[in-house]
Amino acid sequence: MDYGTNAGKGSTTDNPALRPPSAEYAFYDYAERLEKHRRGRVAIHIHLSKLQPHNRREHHIRIATNTFESLVKYFDGQLFVLKNNDIVFVARDVPVEKIDDAVLRLRYLFSEDPLAQYADQDGGDVGFCTWYLLERDYARFLALARHFYERSMVVHAEKRLKEAATGMPVNDRKPMTPAQLGKLEESLRNTNLANVIRNQPVCAYAPGVSPKAIFHELYVAITELEQLLMPDVQVTANRWLFQYLTLTLDKRMLAYLEHETQHLERAFSINLNIATVLSGEFHKFDQNISSNLRGRLVIELQKMDIFSDMGAYLFARDYLHDRGYRVCIDGLTHLTLPYMDRDQLGLDMMKMYWSPELVNLQNSDTFARLKENVGSGGPTRIILTRCDNDDAINVGQSMGINMFQGRAMDNILANHTVVYDNRQPKPPPRE
Repeated sequence: MDYGTNAGKGSTTDNPALRPPSAEYAFYDYAERLEKHRRGRVAIHIHLSKLQPHNRREHHIRIATNTFESLVKYFDGQLFVLKNNDIVFVARDVPVEKIDDAVLRLRYLFSEDPLAQYADQDGGDVGFCTWYLLERDYARFLALARHFYERSMVVHAEKRLKEAATGMPVNDRKPMTPAQLGKLEESLRNTNLANVIRNQPVCAYAPGVSPKAIFHELYVAITELEQLLMPDVQVTANRWLFQYLTLTLDKRMLAYLEHETQHLERAFSINLNIATVLSGEFHKFDQNISSNLRGRLVIELQKMDIFSDMGAYLFARDYLHDRGYRVCIDGLTHLTLPYMDRDQLGLDMMKMYWSPELVNLQNSDTFARLKENVGSGGPTRIILTRCDNDDAINVGQSMGINMFQGRAMDNILANHTVVYDNRQPKPPPRE
């Protein structure tokens, strides 16, 4: 399963190289977008960074975040766990006594720490927590978010300077160990994935025509999952342990979708392992959803997963098609796309990663072959993804592609009225 680390549309900075993919960025981005949606919203900043060191261990932070999870689910909430272990919770129309109850439980958890003896604050950052009524305190709340974001940018810049000076990557986080994998899987069983699930549209877009959102990809933001559950660990560093973890995340995603019906009203995609498609959990999921939903759900499978066991793929593909799902191969590049035959593989769609190298290949034989391959595979069946700038859109269109996904597409959508197309495309021809 492929999991995203990219943030969605944001206005804090347009240069991904200068923007650390962090909870601080997500918090600032969210705070900015709340400017016109302040009514009824309340925020609380829990100053866990001021706890004594022995009270700021991983399990303490995890318990603290779990305290707010039910409120996140039922009151249109957002929860941010910052690098310094502070927690910021925002919700709409939530009874104040419910937040008070959560804070009281946290005070009890840390009752032996001097910080727990401080009263709540309606301003400043002296107490155990600080409250914000966003209709009244939005400017102060935005300043808080900007402070954390700018501080994270300084740390990020210092890291980049150190890398440039030494020629070596600087990584403060350690690779995940098997023991930590076990702890993370246990944590995931009790964690509401709503906090780390993001979505990004896949759009049809041609010159002179407004973009049309064909479907949205739902994915787990791994960077934010790390920040939430294991901020000092890089879960993707060990490829094989991470691959094993994705099987657990697949199942949690399926369980999440069974209960979060707001995502099921329009077409969407999820990225799964083939082993998950063939599992009992997927069979249960399939039995619990409607046939109409199956026709709007795209199952994305990774290239390496497909070719590591072609027999399992063919079985899974036929099963998915028979049940009414659409199938997309993910993980292609401009180097591997020419070797893929969509019809022979029985695929509905193919995803190719954008590469800046394509800009310099436009007048080459390689580019001409790519255009030919796009034409034969079907321009409406090939998606150019990870489009981070306008070059990606322009080069993709010159290649004949008219399906795009990425930050550049998000920015274009922000300036248009979004049109959703929930029609069920016909499946590819089968031999």
